[in-house]
Amino acid sequence: MTLNYARSPVKPREALESLFAGNDLTHDQMTEVMGDIMKGITTPIQTAALVTALRYKGETVTELVAAVQVMRSLSVKVDTTGLAHVVDTCGTGGDGMHTFNISTTAAFVAAAAGARVAKHGGRAVSSSVGSADVLESLGIGMMSTTPERAQQSLHQWGLGFMFAPHHHTAMKHSVSVRRELGVRTLFNLLGPMTNPAGAPNQLLGVFAAHFTQRLAAVLRQLGARHAMVVHGSDGLDEITLSGPTHVAELYEGEIREYLFHPHQVGIEPAPLNGLLVKSAEESRQLLLSVLGDEAGPARDIVLLNAGAALYVAGVTTSHREGVELARATLASGAARQRLEDLVSWSRI
Repeated sequence: MTLNYARSPVKPREALESLFAGNDLTHDQMTEVMGDIMKGITTPIQTAALVTALRYKGETVTELVAAVQVMRSLSVKVDTTGLAHVVDTCGTGGDGMHTFNISTTAAFVAAAAGARVAKHGGRAVSSSVGSADVLESLGIGMMSTTPERAQQSLHQWGLGFMFAPHHHTAMKHSVSVRRELGVRTLFNLLGPMTNPAGAPNQLLGVFAAHFTQRLAAVLRQLGARHAMVVHGSDGLDEITLSGPTHVAELYEGEIREYLFHPHQVGIEPAPLNGLLVKSAEESRQLLLSVLGDEAGPARDIVLLNAGAALYVAGVTTSHREGVELARATLASGAARQRLEDLVSWSRI
């Protein structure tokens, strides 16, 4: 798809007036507005006003599709030609829960179990610890996550970490806005859907239940094959352990909505108290305990999410089978070994 980034006939002021009046932007209008943001044409104040107005009105499927297409068109890609079972495990952030890096931990398990995990993420912006923060605490430096190295790692080890600033350089114009606002915005929604590897399968956690069906509809328009968009009833942007999870599952063009309970895959519910962290070091410790197959709620919530990743990746035919494969992978030590291999490789 060719996108036109000529100077927008929809000036920021005009777009703001339309949004303040409660009007939705058309695909073309949103393409123009997002192009201006990504090119640094809008000022930081204008960008902040636009994303705030969009949040207040509510971002539509059309607006989100257009914004994702702009970001994807400007990104540095990772080639997955010849790879099967490619999946991303990523959340929007912005849930305010401050849990350890569940999706990052699940990525190591899923990769060791046979998925190709194209993990897209960055540093903390609206949360305590970003995936990049905990990876650095494990010894995987960000210099080893260049697009070329991420592609090599994905092919060689089944797990490639794509550091967002290396792939979405145009986002530099909005970093200060995101940081200073400190609340969830359009950018939280876009991040998980702008995977540089174009992962056709996805486990996507979102900060609000009303976005599960909406983001599944966006992914459908963008050509995703199999995705689970999830929101825990406790507010978590992951499949939660403490109760039911709202799920919008997209599979080959059809979207099915349902509530998922941990006991459906043989795991007992538990509170999240022991999963909360304040630093990358605390998150690292919990991640290592899980990869060491230490029983407890941290392992259980990773099993839920790694199992879902294996299911949508097509490694297994059901979520329950995915959980059992993830359990066996942890018990065998393969997930911990995959981490150690990646740490050693990243230092080469």
